[in-house]
Amino acid sequence: QVQLVESGGGLVQAGGSLLLACVASGFVFSRNHMAWYRQGPGKQRELVARISSGDVLNYADSVKGRFTISRDNAKNTVYLQMNSLKPEDTAVYYCGVTINWHDYWGQGTQVTVSS
Repeated sequence: QVQLVESGGGLVQAGGSLLLACVASGFVFSRNHMAWYRQGPGKQRELVARISSGDVLNYADSVKGRFTISRDNAKNTVYLQMNSLKPEDTAVYYCGVTINWHDYWGQGTQVTVSS
């Protein structure tokens, strides 16, 4: 079955950096687009960044120039490098994949940015 396991969250001061990782299993990782989403307190889940199977990248305007998504197909892992973090980046971050029109999510990892 599809499994996504995120790691790397934590508490960081504004201006700091974190590297999130998501290890995937149960599907052919290299053939699928992968994405990071986040859900802040009292907010809806939103797309943060997406990387296609061909390494085409897309970012939310709010994170452009600060966050970088990448993937390592040999390790079935997608990463989110987050720099210049702001308090408004505080959220639970989820790794996601859509397979046969079904959305799969990991359990999420908490990122808290203090001012």
